[in-house]
Amino acid sequence: MRGEDRTVPNTGLCRELVSVGNITSAIKKVKANKGACGVDGMDVAMLDEHFARHFGDIRSRILARTYRPMPVRRVEIPKDNGGVRLLGVPTVVDRVIQQAIVQVLTPVFEPTFSDYSFGFRPDRSAEDAVRLAQTYMSEGYKHVVDLDLSKFFDTVDHDILMGLVDKYMPDKDIRRLIFSFLESGVLTNGCMMATAQGTPQGGPLSPMLSNIYLTPYDKELERRGLKFVRYADDCNIFVKSMMASYRVRDRVISYLGRKLKLKVNMEKTEARKTVGSKFLGFEFITNGEKETLGKLKPTEKKVRKLEDRIREITARSRGVRIETVIRELNATLRGWISYFARGNMKSYLNEELMPWVRRRVRQVLYKQWKNGRNRCHKLRQLGVPEWVFGKCNFASNSYWSMSGGPMNRALTNKILEERFGLVDAVAHYAKIHAQRMMKDRVMLELRYHSLFV
Repeated sequence: MRGEDRTVPNTGLCRELVSVGNITSAIKKVKANKGACGVDGMDVAMLDEHFARHFGDIRSRILARTYRPMPVRRVEIPKDNGGVRLLGVPTVVDRVIQQAIVQVLTPVFEPTFSDYSFGFRPDRSAEDAVRLAQTYMSEGYKHVVDLDLSKFFDTVDHDILMGLVDKYMPDKDIRRLIFSFLESGVLTNGCMMATAQGTPQGGPLSPMLSNIYLTPYDKELERRGLKFVRYADDCNIFVKSMMASYRVRDRVISYLGRKLKLKVNMEKTEARKTVGSKFLGFEFITNGEKETLGKLKPTEKKVRKLEDRIREITARSRGVRIETVIRELNATLRGWISYFARGNMKSYLNEELMPWVRRRVRQVLYKQWKNGRNRCHKLRQLGVPEWVFGKCNFASNSYWSMSGGPMNRALTNKILEERFGLVDAVAHYAKIHAQRMMKDRVMLELRYHSLFV
């Protein structure tokens, strides 16, 4: 191509970005994450064929500094509080390029990030962030400043962000590429809107840029000797007195406004006692003591959200096979329990959730089996003794009452688990909870050993 002849020699980092191995890895990750189509309508299933045909052209344009991302598609996602979160969905090709950028920049920026930042970083998780918060509480930090940044991803200042990128990465080729993604624009209702600020959520690059932007904030908290834990834009600062929490809150709000041009949502920002506070979907119940972490549980919002999802899956009017219902239920329950297994919820699972879930499954089966004769036939096939259901009126159309009476006696928990494959959530929770508690003990021993040796 003629454009290649005029190309200024590129840095090794930029050439690594467009290497076959890096792009192939990026394609695999984008396909694994799936996601919606962008403004061009291309699906992730088309990526292999597209890059097989056009990789040379895409690579040449990136090296020639002429690659221009397409606008992102604006999507509104409902939030738990009734509002909406604005997401920007890039095209799948742009997502691959963003992922390729992340892969080459991670080794550059990871060493610059704070040890107390956990969001969107390799080998770090929300569980690690919650464990650290519990550790602070067990050490006597019984007050917390819970900061809520107002529309953080939509208000990031591009000049400040690019200055921070330049500070640790002098590669001008990748810098130009990052800046082109920031200013690619948003397509809303067929209208193109420029993006003078913000890093639209929805692409692989946005989480890394958010960590880069908030690193000076992390370093300032470290400089002041404060105990804190941050996951993306969710940050809790732990102190030992109520007066200290007020003082820290006011100074941190001032710093964020002056240095990073970020606004704090004062309605959601709190300076309070740690017991009863919330962080990453958990509510802290007790503070704990040295070498023993306090107790916590899923917030009421997260519990209600789970139950709403189960209602959707087990709606008897869905018209899907019971195998599909069970598969979706198992995935939902396992995923929810895996995240919240740190919390104390055995009694909730055993006494409330699972009896209700099993009854809803029995209701679905009762509806799908159509009539009394077929219901009796299906129960016989499952090996249910005749005397168990022989006197029951399985012709009734009172689905909910029948699922709690005759169907409850006929379709035992054991049958639902062994014949239909419904997960035993209580046993699943007990196993994972024990693993988390064991890891907590190991981490606490290491922490206290390092403090006193």
